[in-house]
Amino acid sequence: MEDCLAAARYLAAEGEVDGERLIITGGSAGGYTTLASLAFGDAFSAGGSYFGVADLGLLVDHTHKFESRYLDGLVGTDREEMKRRSPLYSADQIQVPVILLQGLEDKVVPPEQADAISAALSANGIPHAHLTYEGEDHGFRKAENIIHSLESELAFYGKVLGFSPDDDLPDVPMVVEPADS
Repeated sequence: MEDCLAAARYLAAEGEVDGERLIITGGSAGGYTTLASLAFGDAFSAGGSYFGVADLGLLVDHTHKFESRYLDGLVGTDREEMKRRSPLYSADQIQVPVILLQGLEDKVVPPEQADAISAALSANGIPHAHLTYEGEDHGFRKAENIIHSLESELAFYGKVLGFSPDDDLPDVPMVVEPADS
């Protein structure tokens, strides 16, 4: 996360990117990096989390057996440390729009993760979208869902950053509308 924030700030300082319109997106651990970068940093104007981890403790408690020890070597087993590093418990620090995309059959990062961060964003009045996909698990496999999620992500960024993509994109229902909508 710190590397992502540092790279974004560097590129903005060098004039290589518009520092007022940077977006971060990722899936699974990359979704965690997205949510953590938004909760613990201020380099991005919006983010997209595909089946991302919002609560490390919840991941340990609810993931399937294969992933059950995933965090041991990365974060350790101390629950307070997991909580400190979980975007969910610092969701009040997220100040930019977020799109959450989640498969409803996900056993690695169960839908409760996206549900929890969506509820926290709603409680804080942060504009966001929360899209779920029936029959999808960890990593979308159905072509129509992959296309829909990517097109929805682009439409979301257009909506929250104030640009109109040229393509005919799906309408993205917002859980909390942007202030100027």
